[in-house]
Amino acid sequence: MELGLTKAGRFEQAQRQHIAAVARLGEGREALAGREIIQRSWRRCVDDYRLDPSRPQPVRVLTQEALVDSREPVDELLYVARAGVDQLFAQVAPMGYVLLLTDRHGVTVDFRGHPAQDAALRRAGLYLGADWDERHAGTCAVGTCIHESRALTCHQREHFDATHIALTCTAAPIHDPQGRPIAVLDISALQSPRGLESQSFALPLVTLYARMIEDAYFLHRYRDTTILRFDTTRAFVHFNGRGLLAFDPQGRVLAANGEGRALIDAHARRTPPAPIWVTQLFEAELDDLLALPRCEPDQLRALRLRASGDIRFAALVEPRGGRARQRDAATTGTMRDMASGIATDIARDIATDMATDMASDVATASHDRVAPISTPALDRLAGDDPAMQRLLGLARRLCRQPLNVLIRGETGTGKELLARALHASGDRAGGPFVAVNCAAIPESLIESELFGYLPGAFTGGNPKGMRGLIPQADGGTLFLDEIGDMPLALQSRLLRVLAEQEVMPLGAERPVKVALRVVTATHRDLAALIAEGRFREDLYYRLNGAELVLPPLRERADRRYLIQRLLAALGAEQGVSAPLRGDAMNALLDAPWPGNVRQLKSALAFALATREGEAITVHDLPEGCRADRGAAPHFSPTSATPTTPPLRHDSDDAPTEAESLARALAQAGWNVSQVARQLGVSRPTLYRRMRRHGLVPPNRREALGD
Repeated sequence: MELGLTKAGRFEQAQRQHIAAVARLGEGREALAGREIIQRSWRRCVDDYRLDPSRPQPVRVLTQEALVDSREPVDELLYVARAGVDQLFAQVAPMGYVLLLTDRHGVTVDFRGHPAQDAALRRAGLYLGADWDERHAGTCAVGTCIHESRALTCHQREHFDATHIALTCTAAPIHDPQGRPIAVLDISALQSPRGLESQSFALPLVTLYARMIEDAYFLHRYRDTTILRFDTTRAFVHFNGRGLLAFDPQGRVLAANGEGRALIDAHARRTPPAPIWVTQLFEAELDDLLALPRCEPDQLRALRLRASGDIRFAALVEPRGGRARQRDAATTGTMRDMASGIATDIARDIATDMATDMASDVATASHDRVAPISTPALDRLAGDDPAMQRLLGLARRLCRQPLNVLIRGETGTGKELLARALHASGDRAGGPFVAVNCAAIPESLIESELFGYLPGAFTGGNPKGMRGLIPQADGGTLFLDEIGDMPLALQSRLLRVLAEQEVMPLGAERPVKVALRVVTATHRDLAALIAEGRFREDLYYRLNGAELVLPPLRERADRRYLIQRLLAALGAEQGVSAPLRGDAMNALLDAPWPGNVRQLKSALAFALATREGEAITVHDLPEGCRADRGAAPHFSPTSATPTTPPLRHDSDDAPTEAESLARALAQAGWNVSQVARQLGVSRPTLYRRMRRHGLVPPNRREALGD
């Protein structure tokens, strides 16, 4: 009993100190450093609500009838939230916490607590029907959360009313699909450590469950509507996608959760508020969004935000009963409205004549309309990366147009692959595709290589002459790679070829007519070269009938697709199949790829040839693709091909490890397993030694050279 009195005495002393502190705040003589949200609430309690800190208020509990009235508006939410409430309580109950779910006014409409603490919880107001409105309860987690519209912790003496200073409470708001506050989720404890840092776990936990309940309520309310679910990470979209947007069959946004509302707000900053269409938020057509369940094996697609250009991965939650019924109903309603308008405005016979004429026009238009172009060569170049899909959409429109195309992009991004795909998808697909690397041909030979020459045109030439690469492309496509490296003098002759559609071989007296399309590519800044006088401006405009810009691999959202497709193609070439283990895939996805797709292909070829087991692991990848890539002394950062360092001799009679290893491999016919057994090491260890010394099997040297 004496101990109980002592505790009571200490509590009464704490209450008196708290009342004095509140009074000093009211007089402007005290502030709560770093807790502005609590200080604002204390100010409201004193200035707006006229609460007296020296007169603690009793807990306000609603009658049973009033509680029923409070629960009715949130009955549907209570049904949806039950699972989340039970899960959260199961996590916090062992630590002595109880759980309250209140309505938007602060009335507790659902409660989870400990039966053994029933009496103490009732006295503290942690019970069903308790009203935690800030206007009469003072500063508290629920009431202040409602007023501030944000999650917060109110810990012990941060409560305004002195009767609550033993409590610690954490609350987070729950919003309806239109963004209006509908409820508050709270966990509270009768006792806790004195320091606020002891509650650091509570705020993120309650916020997480509040969002889960909010999203579950959203999905329940709009279960008969099409919903777009999105996230910044592909792996989380289906089961924990942070963003939700509900839209009607025409694409108008009907509702959004918090993440979705952030997108709408970003759009509103660029465009005045109006009916928001989902295609205004994402760079996609409505048909593309509706086709998401059938677009990729995982039913996801990367989309680019119009407001920021950032990438989001999206999936579609189709309405209950399927989209067909919803679409048919909308179509029927639209047709009914149109028919009613026609019947009102025009006579039946005129309407009949118009309908006949319209039907004829539609039939003619359908006959004249160009059929969709099948472009499998272009389709295979990318997965769901928005930038690549936009580029390929433009390429599909260009592939049959008589325009020269300039392709820009970093080294290794696949400029020649795109050029070949353009050729294969166009009207010249049956003609030749001639590729010329302007940087690889010696300047002294490039003119004769491009234009050709007649017999005896110059000393050292083929006595029979040679047909140049440009004439060889007649009827097809000429691809000039690294056009920025073409000598200035030769640019003038190329300009004439483009202007006159004819070429003059060396030693010839008459030009040869050519009909070709020119596709050029460069990784250089042609505008800067023009400014420096190293590239002709008139040639630039001749070449740049249309421009396609390839993004670097590090910026593409479809890296997983590229990795899988390249690995499958390499496996088919070698007649092997080796899946990528998760650690290898993660390393490949995280690598910076300064050499872009070319480097990725070489890395996969290397791993496929040197793997230890059936599957490719992170240890099979080149050093530059792994977390410790900086430690590889002989691995070029722009290529997956190991470079061969010069072999050093410690003495005339003592071969180095590299020489000994090379000799053992050569004697074993490059049978790595046999040499590993001879040396008493594992195959991965031997492969690491080979990589360290730049030793590549003969069959791999040709592949890497390609």
